[in-house]
Amino acid sequence: MNTPGTIDRPLTHDPQKQAPMMPTADEPAGSATEDFTTRGANDSRQNRTREMQLIPEALARAHMHDRLREAEQGRQAVRLVAARRMQRRAERASQRARRALAMAVMQ
Repeated sequence: MNTPGTIDRPLTHDPQKQAPMMPTADEPAGSATEDFTTRGANDSRQNRTREMQLIPEALARAHMHDRLREAEQGRQAVRLVAARRMQRRAERASQRARRALAMAVMQ
C-alpha cells in the first residue's frame, strides 16, 4: 500500500515530526497524537519556498538551453563543412577554366 502516512510513505521524513514508536505513559498503546502526525508534517510541507518549487523548472530550462546551444554548434559545423566543399569545387572549376583558356590561347 502506497498511501501517504503509511510505513512505506510516511507523511514526513523528519523523525521528530513522526509519531513515536514506543507509547508514552499518558498515551494508550497504538495511538498517535494529532500534533505529531498531521500538523507537524503539514507544517514541514508548507515550509517550501517558491524558489524551491521552481528549481526543477529552472534545471529543465538550463538543460534545454544547453541542448539548443549544442544543436546550433552542430548546425554551424555542418554549414562550415558544406562551405569548404563548395569552395573546393569552385576552385577546381576555376582551374579547369584557366586550363581551357590557356589551351585555347596556345593554339
